[in-house]
Amino acid sequence: MDTSVVLSMIGLIGGLALLIFLTLKGVNILIGGPISALFVAVMSGLPLFPQLVEEGAANFVTSYMTGFTSFILAWYLMFLLGAVFGKVMEDSGAADSVAKWFVGKLGMKYTVLALVLACAVLTYGGVSLFVVAFSVYPMAISLFKQADLPRRFIPATLALGSVTFTMTSAGSPEIQNWIPIPFLGTNQFAGWEVSLIVAAFMAVFGYWWLKKIINKAVNKGERFIDRETDPTFDVTRPLPNPFLAMIPLLVVLIISFIFHDSLKQSALIVALLGGIIATFIVSWKYFKAPWEAVSAGTIGAIIAIGNTAAVVGFGGVAKSVPAFQVAVDAMTNIPGSPLIGAAVAVSVIAGMTGSASGGQAIALPLLAPGYMDAGVNPEALHRVVAISSGALDSLPHNGYVVTTIHSICGEKYSAAYWAVAATTVVTPVIGVIIAIVLFSFGFGL
Repeated sequence: MDTSVVLSMIGLIGGLALLIFLTLKGVNILIGGPISALFVAVMSGLPLFPQLVEEGAANFVTSYMTGFTSFILAWYLMFLLGAVFGKVMEDSGAADSVAKWFVGKLGMKYTVLALVLACAVLTYGGVSLFVVAFSVYPMAISLFKQADLPRRFIPATLALGSVTFTMTSAGSPEIQNWIPIPFLGTNQFAGWEVSLIVAAFMAVFGYWWLKKIINKAVNKGERFIDRETDPTFDVTRPLPNPFLAMIPLLVVLIISFIFHDSLKQSALIVALLGGIIATFIVSWKYFKAPWEAVSAGTIGAIIAIGNTAAVVGFGGVAKSVPAFQVAVDAMTNIPGSPLIGAAVAVSVIAGMTGSASGGQAIALPLLAPGYMDAGVNPEALHRVVAISSGALDSLPHNGYVVTTIHSICGEKYSAAYWAVAATTVVTPVIGVIIAIVLFSFGFGL
């Protein structure tokens, strides 16, 4: 390995470590992302400006901004409509009404379970996991306030229901379950028997661990702390009928399910717009300031997508330097069990790029042909790749994590992230180990 590649590798690892450090220290990701990417570029000898290279050649500014803008191009309307949907659900009292109904049925004791289930239903129903947090957060604030639970655990609660047992399970309409299909010739239900066991484990174990962490904090005296920016839960305020208030959520779920195959992620645009219109129809007389809610949702969406795009931009620079291809080659040529090799490769690449789908999209074209020629069962490979992509992707610089902790919940990383890591990093890692063991013994094959 020549000196330039060694320096590039130091830059890649150092830049990733710097990005994680700055994020945990609370540095704005819109600053931390470009600074960390610049470190990677300088250490790798990547030219800084497009004017310094031939047209089309890699450079820092173009690589960073291509990653940044491509994410906004693909997701802005979903972020916008998702944030507005959450705000109109909040302002109309629909979120409070649904929350109150859940509490009445399950009891305050099961506040966390109610939120996990709400996120799981939406995610498995086809609503993008990025958008689920926007939609459920107003209900989460209401429930946590009534149950007097520390609000710093809301991100972990939303994440457990959105990016663990639902995101990578058989049948899930999320993209993380669909990327392997064209490479392996499988379908979305590949390895469903093992997937069912692993999903049940992740749901039960993740919930148990999260509850244990929350109970420990409560026993130390932590309680819910109000903020001026919180939606107010006025016990005397008339609220919409809870079943009417659930209609917008069902509208989003049903429309996204119906149009998922034909419109792919664009189905969310139709679904969320339908949810917003449904909220106005069923809860109009309960609104306090509807147009202010729309405006607040718009501003929130711009901040959230900017934060996420800042991380994607870092990934764009990382993929442009020599060390990245060396790392990918090393990861995709791990000797031994193909399932273990695939799991490690996809997990590490997802961690480097901060993206589960990115980890799969980079690793699969390199892994799939050789593994298929070697006779590896495609269903087992599909499921292991899907589950493993949802582990190290949730390091602090992950776009979903940044959006949920900072932009949606307004929490500090030092307070909120470690519970998120327990549910979205450690739990899926154990899950993929279980999947590999079961497939190795021929279960479900």
